[in-house]
Amino acid sequence: MFFYDYPILGKEKELPLYLINMGLQECQDHIIRKEGYPCSQILFCTKGSGTLIIDKKKTIIGPYTAIFLPAFYPHEYFPNEKVWDIHWVVPGGSGLEAIFQGFKLKSPGIYRLQDSKKLENLFFSMHEALHSDSLFGNYRASGYLYDFLIEFYRIISSKNQGISFNPTIQKAVDYINCNFTRQITMEDLCDVCRVSKQHLCLLFRTTLHARPMEYITKRRLQAAKELLTVSQLTIESIAEETGFCTASYFCKMFKRYEGMTPLNFKKML
Repeated sequence: MFFYDYPILGKEKELPLYLINMGLQECQDHIIRKEGYPCSQILFCTKGSGTLIIDKKKTIIGPYTAIFLPAFYPHEYFPNEKVWDIHWVVPGGSGLEAIFQGFKLKSPGIYRLQDSKKLENLFFSMHEALHSDSLFGNYRASGYLYDFLIEFYRIISSKNQGISFNPTIQKAVDYINCNFTRQITMEDLCDVCRVSKQHLCLLFRTTLHARPMEYITKRRLQAAKELLTVSQLTIESIAEETGFCTASYFCKMFKRYEGMTPLNFKKML
C-alpha cells in the first residue's frame, strides 16, 4: 500500500495550521537530503525496519517508532529489509512555529510509540478527508492535523516527561478533582502522595507547568465557568460551590486568569 497526498491549497493557507502533504510507503526508498527538506516533518513506522542517519549517527528505526525532522536539517534514511513502511505528515501554517515551540520540537528527535493506534487513526482520517470531500476536505484535514499533533505530543511527553505514567501526579490530580470544592492544603496533597512539598512542587512544575495551589485554582475556575454557562446561580453561590473562600477572592482569581470578571464572562455567552 502506498499513497501521496498533495492538497490543492487556496484560502486554506490563511489558516494557522494546514496540511502541506502526507503519505504512506510500505517499501520506503533510499532518501538522501543533504540540505534537508524545506518543511518540518513527522514520520512514523509500524512495520519493518530501516536506518536513519543524522549528524553522521546511524539509528535503527523499527516498528512503532516516530521521527521529528526540522526544516532544512540534513538527513538520510533507507530500508533494512523488503518491508519498511513510513507514514509522513508535513504541516504548515502561521501558527506552526508557536505549536512546535510549545511542544519543544526544535531539533531532530526519535521517539518510541507505546500506543500508536490513535495516531494512525488520525493519519488515515486526514487521508480520507482529502479524498472524500473535494470542497472542504482540506479544512477537515486541518482539524485532524491539529489533533494529530496533539496526540503526537501526548505520546512523546508521556515517555519523556512522565505526564501519563507518573503515579504521584495522578494521585494528586485525582484527589484535587474529587475535593476541589473544599479547602485543600499542601499538607493534604503531600499526605495523599507521600512525598515532600519540594518534590511535589517540582513534579507539578515539570509535568503540569503550574504550582500545586495554582493548579487547584485553575480546576476551580474550570468548574466555575461551567456553572456560569449552564446555571443561574449567583456569583456568591458559584464561589461557594467551587471551593473559593469568598466571592471577592473568586472574582479576583477569575479576572487574573481569564482577563475579565465572572459577570462579563457570563454576558459573553
